[in-house]
Amino acid sequence: MTVVGVVADQHQRTLDKPAEPEFYEPYQQYLGPALGTMLVVRTQQDPARMAASLRQTVHNAYSDQPISEVMTMQERVSESMAEPRLYTSLLGIFAAVALSLTAVGVYGIMAYSVGQRVREVGIRMALGAQPMDVMHAVMRSGLSLVAAGAAAGIAGAWMLSRYIESMLYGVAPRDPVTFVAAPLLLLAVTAMACYFPAKRATSIDPNQALRDG
Repeated sequence: MTVVGVVADQHQRTLDKPAEPEFYEPYQQYLGPALGTMLVVRTQQDPARMAASLRQTVHNAYSDQPISEVMTMQERVSESMAEPRLYTSLLGIFAAVALSLTAVGVYGIMAYSVGQRVREVGIRMALGAQPMDVMHAVMRSGLSLVAAGAAAGIAGAWMLSRYIESMLYGVAPRDPVTFVAAPLLLLAVTAMACYFPAKRATSIDPNQALRDG
């Protein structure tokens, strides 16, 4: 065999598996079973209009030649990734549910924790603390705990993200948007969970808080 050129690695079936060794030979020298011919065309116009034109051209040259599976390269790539995309979608749904449950849990815990300090806040205000100072102290204590947890979660997700790399296509396993959006959501939920009870605590009557204490 005479080598007339070398091409880059090609993924013939799926994109998540490494390219296999292969060689190309002229069609006239092919001795295997007749499997048909795949025609690849590059066009700058609408692929749908080009497909109709190609069908007519082939029909004019070979009227008995059937034509099937006409699709764009993007559609063919998308079809090859259908199964990994399904797994990724399911994983994304479960992750969204887990994130929602986490947000609800954080809100409940923080609201309960701050609500238990209503009397303490009232007493501090009776002793001269300003409402904004109390508000900042409550917000800072709640957000610092969640910020530490979010930092630990980001570090763990960063280290484990490489295990799902083979299931992704067109999205980086360490997508910066995801790594920023999820912690910000938890911080926003925590801020609301701290703000409303703290706001309610700063509006109570200090004298009533002292009497209750």
